[in-house]
Amino acid sequence: MELTPEQRQHLKGLAHNLNPVVMIGNNGLTDAVVREIAINLDAHELIKIRVLGDEREARLAIYEQICDDLDAAPVQVIGKLLVVYRPSDKQRIVLPAAKKPRGR
Repeated sequence: MELTPEQRQHLKGLAHNLNPVVMIGNNGLTDAVVREIAINLDAHELIKIRVLGDEREARLAIYEQICDDLDAAPVQVIGKLLVVYRPSDKQRIVLPAAKKPRGR
């Protein structure tokens, strides 16, 4: 799922006051963790995930895998926090419309 810069900025603002709902520990991205992330995305659409561990590349790989596996959009990485968005059937978040490019 792709977001426009305006949509990503809107979601960053909404995510500012959120607390992490899922924590990924030393066992990494297990099936149980992926299911928990999917459940929370269905319930909230926009979530924060805390990843324990100091390896930045590992966190980014987990972030990409979550987005690929769950068809979610990456919003932001803030240190050890990952912000992920996926619209649900009962849409709770209304994204700004994509701006049309100006013709010259």
